[in-house]
Amino acid sequence: MTDALYRIEGLWVEVADQTRKPLFGAAPRLRILDDISFSIERRSVLGIVGGSGSGKTTLGRTLVRLVEPTAGTLIFDGEDVTHLSDDAMRPLRQRIQLIFQDPMSALNPRLTIGRIIAAPLRAKTSDPRVAEALDHVGLPRGFGGRYPHELSGGQRQRVGIARAIALRPDFIVADEIVSGLDVSSQAQVLTLLANLVKDLGLTLAFISHDLSVIRRLCDRVIVLQTGKIVEDQPVAQLFTSPSHDYTRQLLNSIPEPDPSQRW
Repeated sequence: MTDALYRIEGLWVEVADQTRKPLFGAAPRLRILDDISFSIERRSVLGIVGGSGSGKTTLGRTLVRLVEPTAGTLIFDGEDVTHLSDDAMRPLRQRIQLIFQDPMSALNPRLTIGRIIAAPLRAKTSDPRVAEALDHVGLPRGFGGRYPHELSGGQRQRVGIARAIALRPDFIVADEIVSGLDVSSQAQVLTLLANLVKDLGLTLAFISHDLSVIRRLCDRVIVLQTGKIVEDQPVAQLFTSPSHDYTRQLLNSIPEPDPSQRW
């Protein structure tokens, strides 16, 4: 029997299509996620991959209840959280965290790094948990007095990770968090995430459009196409024997370096 931390059953998400809003009356509904079911095992990394418009970011935001499900059921650690009110969700917020794609826009430029990490803890920057979070992500404790604009993109993303893990969550959604980084910084952040999953016992949903990144980090992968899951396989099996044409297209789009190529 599997040990699932999170189970998603028959999930639908519809939003108002503002591009087709009439002069009078409500805008037509646009379906973003279409009858999705899967589970996320404890202390594992699930990759969520798909092209632009596939619904992967909406899925991630739904998992942390920033988007309201239209239908279906979300079961987190045995509890139905599908339609919990904000007040009822509040105790769960520290167990379910989100790391945003763009750390520069997600970090308050007026706050020091220490205050940014301390904010969800409702603590002072001198709280030992702030220094501990910096240690976990490989940043010097002295960075607590710096501001976001003083850090590189990779360092800012580490701050975003530090803020997410400061509350010691059980589950984190990482939404395209390495897509804006150079190759070297990507590799460092992926290694950091893998170590945090192991050391802190985290469960991670990692969203990306890049299967080569998914391959380095994830245990299992679901492939989204226009809001539907078209493939759900262990990562090794996905790369050796994909079952869907769309997955094969994504695999074929992965660039292969050619050392003989001269620029």
